Amino acid sequence: MTVTLQRIHTSDFLTWIDQSCAEYVGDLLAQGRSHEEARRIAVESMARSFPDGTQNPGNEVFHVMNEADEAVGYLWIGQDVTTDPGAWWVWDVLINADQRGQGYGRTAMLLGEEYARTQGAHSLGLSVFGFNTGARGLYESLGYETTSVKMLKKLD
Repeated sequence: MTVTLQRIHTSDFLTWIDQSCAEYVGDLLAQGRSHEEARRIAVESMARSFPDGTQNPGNEVFHVMNEADEAVGYLWIGQDVTTDPGAWWVWDVLINADQRGQGYGRTAMLLGEEYARTQGAHSLGLSVFGFNTGARGLYESLGYETTSVKMLKKLD
């Protein structure tokens, strides 16, 4: 299987922001947030990362391309918000639902690691929602270690 990362075109960027934002809203809803709160968090997150609505240095968004040169998902990777320029972060990775389980996510992560190394990264972190057991298993199999756990108990 040949998988590549292709930098997203400027003409596709606003559509990607909308898609990524919608995915994030869905995850926050699954976590128990209200629709209003989820939407606010997602929109504010995108505005912080892409204040002009365009890609900027330190944030790279790639289409994950299959062997037929079709986009099967995306990877957003960039510098962490810490003061350490060698700390990088996977901000978002998504493989289209009908393409999951074929190795695209694993390969995209490995290609993302390779890209980060070429940019001077010495570490690559990520966050994953607790309910996303498939992604958690993938990340653990790639050598990512749990560094913190956030827990919540609903009281209503």
